[in-house]
Amino acid sequence: MFKIFANAWRVEDIRKKLLFIFLLLFIYRVGAVLVPLPGMDLSLLNFYRYENQGQDQVMTILSMLMGGEIGSVFAMGIAPYITASIIMQLLTYAVPQLSQMQKEDEEGRKKIGQITRYLAVGLAALQGAGMVFSYTRHGAHMGLSINLFYHQNMFMYITATIAMMTGTIFIMWLAELLTEKGIGNGASFLIFANILAGLPMGFMIFWSMLTDQPDIGTIATVVAILLAFIAIIVFVVLVHEGERRIPVQYSRKAASGGLRQPQQHIPLKVNIAGVLSIIFAMSFLGLPVMVNQFAVGAGLEIGWLEFISQFVDFNRTGGMHWIGIIIYTVLIFAFTHFYTSFAVNPIDMAENLKKNGGFIPGIRPGKPTSDFIETTVKRLSWIGACFYSLIALTPIVMGIIVPQIQHIAFGGTSLLIVTGVALEFVKQLESQLLMRHYKGFLE
Repeated sequence: MFKIFANAWRVEDIRKKLLFIFLLLFIYRVGAVLVPLPGMDLSLLNFYRYENQGQDQVMTILSMLMGGEIGSVFAMGIAPYITASIIMQLLTYAVPQLSQMQKEDEEGRKKIGQITRYLAVGLAALQGAGMVFSYTRHGAHMGLSINLFYHQNMFMYITATIAMMTGTIFIMWLAELLTEKGIGNGASFLIFANILAGLPMGFMIFWSMLTDQPDIGTIATVVAILLAFIAIIVFVVLVHEGERRIPVQYSRKAASGGLRQPQQHIPLKVNIAGVLSIIFAMSFLGLPVMVNQFAVGAGLEIGWLEFISQFVDFNRTGGMHWIGIIIYTVLIFAFTHFYTSFAVNPIDMAENLKKNGGFIPGIRPGKPTSDFIETTVKRLSWIGACFYSLIALTPIVMGIIVPQIQHIAFGGTSLLIVTGVALEFVKQLESQLLMRHYKGFLE
């Protein structure tokens, strides 16, 4: 991998793209840390940022993955755009007009992209208003209810909401610039940067564990945790690269006629759903906790909502309740199967094979082929769901065993995202080098 980076750096065009990526990520992180919302009390803001992290429920796992720092104009990060993209992806399969628009041409896909941006702005307005409301009653769930704004009036709250919306729109623009002029997916790079930004906090937690209790037990615990992280990374790489290759044969006419080189297998990834199933599950579980937090901040006490929240709260003292862990696992399985059913269309794959003169050995063309592909995909989704559940539950279980790392930023899900983005980035670099006829560099 390091050799690929070194070879890519020697190519002037790729080097400019790498520098462009670093520049935009630097701008993004500076804005997330150093540009507060208008009217914020910076002394209180810094207290909650640096002294109260891990105890404040605004710093949830999902906000760590998607958003910026608390109280900044980039606090929502790329989250509204990610949510809008997921919604549009699902609607594309559910609404025939959108499906036809996507299949038509480049113009249709541009229209879908524009609709996604408008939807992201609407979601940013709703989420921004909710976050500004939480800042007016910050820490209410801990009995504090502190207003983080200097000027406590509606004009200031509306201004802060518009500022957060503007920050999200700017981040969307950065993500599209990274995709267009960089290497790889821009939104993935921004999430990647957010996760790596929490790495120093993880080192501080480990260091405090070693300095507070410098005994053999603590050292063994830290070493065991680091080895567990290394094992997770190795496991993620193996599963990320894993695929089920369905053999395909083509008729002699299809194989010899034309310029097209026929594909000899259908690759089906083990992790078809990617990390989306975990994000869906976290969002679903985090919704009652967030609503309950807003209700408490507004002076309302909803008994049934408080009852549900105590089971599904990721930041619960002592670790997540075992009932919440079971619900979390079930949701991961459900969303993995749900997303896989939309992401892979066995009927279209069977039809394309038939049109191109291809067939799966031992399977008749048409419906038998689509049934075979559907069965294979379902089996892969079970394997993927088990993999995602193991990755997602690892940091929760480790947090219960070692409470000091309960709020560490580098958990199993974070490692899944970071490893996936890094592997995809290396592949993109390889393809860029091959396009420029630098094959010798990759040997």
